[in-house]
Amino acid sequence: MTRKAGPLGDSQELRASATVVVVIVALAIFVYLIHDILLPFVFAGILAYVLTPLVDWCARRTRKPRWLFASAVLLVLVIAAAAAGYIGIPAFTQEVMQVGGDLKGTVSAFMQKFIGSGTVTLLGEQINADRIGASVESGLHNWLGGKVFTLAALSFATMFGFILAWVLLGYLLFDARKISEGLFWLVPPHHRPFVRRVWRDLNPILRRYFVGVALVVLYASVVAYIGLGLILHIHHAALLAVLTGVLEVIPIVGPAASAIIAGLVAVQEAKSSWNILAYVAYAIVLRISIDEFFGPIVLGKAAYVRPALVIFCFLAGGLLFGIVGVVLAIPVALTIKTSLQELYKEENR
Repeated sequence: MTRKAGPLGDSQELRASATVVVVIVALAIFVYLIHDILLPFVFAGILAYVLTPLVDWCARRTRKPRWLFASAVLLVLVIAAAAAGYIGIPAFTQEVMQVGGDLKGTVSAFMQKFIGSGTVTLLGEQINADRIGASVESGLHNWLGGKVFTLAALSFATMFGFILAWVLLGYLLFDARKISEGLFWLVPPHHRPFVRRVWRDLNPILRRYFVGVALVVLYASVVAYIGLGLILHIHHAALLAVLTGVLEVIPIVGPAASAIIAGLVAVQEAKSSWNILAYVAYAIVLRISIDEFFGPIVLGKAAYVRPALVIFCFLAGGLLFGIVGVVLAIPVALTIKTSLQELYKEENR
């Protein structure tokens, strides 16, 4: 690394570094303030980042216009999402209506599998399955009574965000190169060589990470369907399997949520305690196969981050930025790791 000699050169470099720090801090504060609207942008950005090389490769191989393949990729994704919604939404709606139509009976039947049909004493109070079911139903109705407008606004925001994500994906696929050049232009000229070197090392790591996550989603969906549908014979196994795979995108929280949702359905349909134990065994095998075998294989050593740091990144990202922070926790950690490695190389030259 070439440095300017003398106090003047050191002063200029110090001012440039201070400017970069101020910009990074201001950007972090800005992202924190707008993190509630970032999820569609993150979703579209990750998909575009993973799929852009495919679009570029097809355009180079066929010498056809790039927009043609970008349109084809976007169309395939939209059709796949529409097909998933067409298959999954009716089953999900049916399940919700079935549970919601007799919430008290559903909760009571669920609790009977654990405490039986008799009465137990808890904290000096007599309770049974029917009483627990009535309490849950009453509490949920009271909670929903004050949240109608909030839930309506959340539903509208979710629908709008879903549509926005696909629109953004289209723009990003069509103008990927111009957008990347524009982002690179934001870097101060003095630091652009350093950023180029960092990106040269980081790009394959990030790409493998995101492709690996996609393969984990596919693997989790397939294995979940085998376990839930073909072995345990749980209703709506296909929907639960897809949900299990999709929730793998959200580390820690996602797998736990999918296990709870599928567990509730499994317990509701269980005819004996052996059925519940079979589901527990399935859930353990699924997690071990993903966390200890398939995940490390597809992600590779380059994208490896130590477990303690992973947990910290997930908790910090979730606390500061919600779901977006959890999804981007590992990519940000990998970016910092790669940047520091390149910085230390420069210092040792």
